[in-house]
Amino acid sequence: MSKQIVLFDMDGTLTEPRQKFNPDILDDALYSLTNKGIDIGIVTGSGLNYLKEQMGDWLQQSACRYRTHLLPCNGTQYLKPPKRKTEEHTLVHQVSMESVIGDRQFRELVQKIIQLQSEIVLHPIPLSGHFIDYRGSMLNWCPIGRNATRPKREEFVQMDKQLNLRNQYLSKLVESANADGSIMVKLGGDTSFDIYPIGWDKTYALNHFEGYDVWFVGDRCDPTGNDYELYKHCRTQGFKSINPESTKEIIKHISKRIGDKNV
Repeated sequence: MSKQIVLFDMDGTLTEPRQKFNPDILDDALYSLTNKGIDIGIVTGSGLNYLKEQMGDWLQQSACRYRTHLLPCNGTQYLKPPKRKTEEHTLVHQVSMESVIGDRQFRELVQKIIQLQSEIVLHPIPLSGHFIDYRGSMLNWCPIGRNATRPKREEFVQMDKQLNLRNQYLSKLVESANADGSIMVKLGGDTSFDIYPIGWDKTYALNHFEGYDVWFVGDRCDPTGNDYELYKHCRTQGFKSINPESTKEIIKHISKRIGDKNV
């Protein structure tokens, strides 16, 4: 029998966007998997700092921590689970976008993002700070700023639905950033864009789980979303969620299917 792992997106799947994980909703469901010997993984476009900010309390306290793999930046960073209570997750893999694409192309990407930021602010979008986040293996561009409050994020989400801003700027960024076919641009969460080398989407996480039977749950599973490639790869074992409550029901379904397969 092959080893089983269920990979989860974070924002919009395990947590509300940019909010802390609520164990009252999902802790029991996740434990029902790990208690059966099934591993779980958190594969997110966010960096490790955001993953710890949102999931850190649960990772310290839950019995699931010994079977929970951390995969920030689409799995281009990988932290294996601890074996003892006194241990932390251990970083065992990371790669550098800048070293792969070169200094010149990296600078041109940043320059283009700055140019588009100066255009998009002509719209009456809410603004905070921290518009560009270099995470080592990807660039994240958030037009309203990563420091935006929840009300500002919600204001932008409604504006984006009305004006289709992100899809417009996605097209502009793809046109200029991917001229040689080496860069991928995806919508990240509700407010941002993820930019990284081709092949460094969430299927990259599979490199760490050779020999596993992989399941995936994410919310951004449409072709422009950053869950799409892994969702498509997993085919009948990929599931689209809309929020943590939805994820809870999907976990019940996955647990039953794994049980049926193992009979």
